[in-house]
Amino acid sequence: MAVEINSKIVSYSIKKAVEEPPLPEENPLTVRIPSRPEGTLEAVSEKISYVGAEGRKKVYLLVSFMPVEGVLGGKRVVVERPVEFFFPSGQLSSEHQWITATMRSLSLAARGGYVTQAVADLRKVAWDKGLVRCGMNRWGKPMFHDSEVAAIAWSIQQILFRRGFLDQDGNQVPVEELVTRYAQRQASGHLWHPPTAEEIEQAERKAQHADHAKGDGPTVVGHCPECRGELIMMDGCPTCYAGCGWSKCG
Repeated sequence: MAVEINSKIVSYSIKKAVEEPPLPEENPLTVRIPSRPEGTLEAVSEKISYVGAEGRKKVYLLVSFMPVEGVLGGKRVVVERPVEFFFPSGQLSSEHQWITATMRSLSLAARGGYVTQAVADLRKVAWDKGLVRCGMNRWGKPMFHDSEVAAIAWSIQQILFRRGFLDQDGNQVPVEELVTRYAQRQASGHLWHPPTAEEIEQAERKAQHADHAKGDGPTVVGHCPECRGELIMMDGCPTCYAGCGWSKCG
């Protein structure tokens, strides 16, 4: 709308835009979710197999996930969190009511923002029926747990690890990394996947070469003919740095 000026202009100033106050920090990992939202949620269904005193058992577990908003560094961010744990009925007999109660408690913990600690506590549950074998560790060796509850809790940690919410040892992934993973998923349309053993080995080699380039490590002078590890100069003689013990000087 045009404004007519009838008096002489003696000065002028530019009106500054009013800056909005920064958003209060709100960690998306600890935002409380009042209840399971209506509608469809993304979920992971997994068959868990373990061997205990009563023989081999196979059970199915369902974990639901949903995006949760928060504020980090004054900016709105989104992460993905587990919000529901479901154990279909009829899989176990006398233990079913306790497993169902545990899943309900985990769901409450997930919506309350402390599911990582809750699952870690379940891994400490022991019973008097001996060890339970379930899963393999990162070195391909069988895992043994103190009870069926502990075995199922470990399996839940592995589900959350493969989803990118926990690391392989069951520790919480930092919220900044969760924000990055969810943003990359939205951009690419693909879920985050744990790095393969080859990718981890390549990253370690790259880090070693970077340290050598910075002068933080010994200079590589070749590769070991026995194990193909790196050779470094020790006492004037090329020696295997990988630890097989080969030395050019014998």
